Amino acid sequence: MFLVSGPELVTACCRSGVVGSFPFPNARKLTTLDKWLFDINKNLSGSNVPYAVNLTTHKTYDRLEEELILLKKYKPKIVITALGSPIPVIDIVHSYGGFVIADVNSIELAKKAISAGVDGLALVSFGAGGHTGHMNGYSFVSEVRSFYNGFVILAGGISSGASIRAAQIAGANCCYMGTSFIASEESIATTEYKKMITQATFNDLILSDKLTGANALYLKQSLLKMGFDLNNIGSGSGMDLSGSDKKIKAWRDIWSAGHGVGSVKSIESVSTIIDNLKLEYEVACK
Repeated sequence: MFLVSGPELVTACCRSGVVGSFPFPNARKLTTLDKWLFDINKNLSGSNVPYAVNLTTHKTYDRLEEELILLKKYKPKIVITALGSPIPVIDIVHSYGGFVIADVNSIELAKKAISAGVDGLALVSFGAGGHTGHMNGYSFVSEVRSFYNGFVILAGGISSGASIRAAQIAGANCCYMGTSFIASEESIATTEYKKMITQATFNDLILSDKLTGANALYLKQSLLKMGFDLNNIGSGSGMDLSGSDKKIKAWRDIWSAGHGVGSVKSIESVSTIIDNLKLEYEVACK
């Protein structure tokens, strides 16, 4: 998750039996990213659970080439691509036996990713935090399954063990979960962001394409705190990820959450969150 996932969260997830992931832009400097990858590899040495990394492949993202060098160096087993074509990373990841998953939010993009040669799809449905999808998750899975029998992840509004099981029954292999972990003790989110998550409900979310040109879910209170008029948020001039370091600074206090935000009631450790999910999942399977 953007400005939420870091080495501690990734490591804690993997140690609790769940694949932890983080987006490369969270490390604002390449030297920091190098250290994060080194530390994660060291801390998870001998682990049976791989970690994942998320690469931004948008055409305006100006750090991709340098990040690909680090990808070759550390060889993470699972590489997720977002906001652009997966093509730039596929050959590199496949060269060392890795697995490429493409984030997609439409049937058209799903078909393009399959044609490009990805190993799996992450279906970003309506309700996902941050940049969100357009389709209901179950409808999305159903239509994708009509032409694709590969690995499918469902993202969007997944906030309990029961919803994980429901996604599997619908045809997904597994799920993304983000919002539930924003308020984890191990996340790099600010304390204020974590507290806002625990106090928020669905009614505290606002859907808008006016900040980046693409629909995203934001916490209303964070926008108000930054001085935005909720009736006139911005121009929606389009996504531009160039000069990324400066843009990350500007986005530090504009906070997102998904439709499952109402189920997050307290700041807890990753292990506690995952233990509760396991119990809920077991009950749902009976």
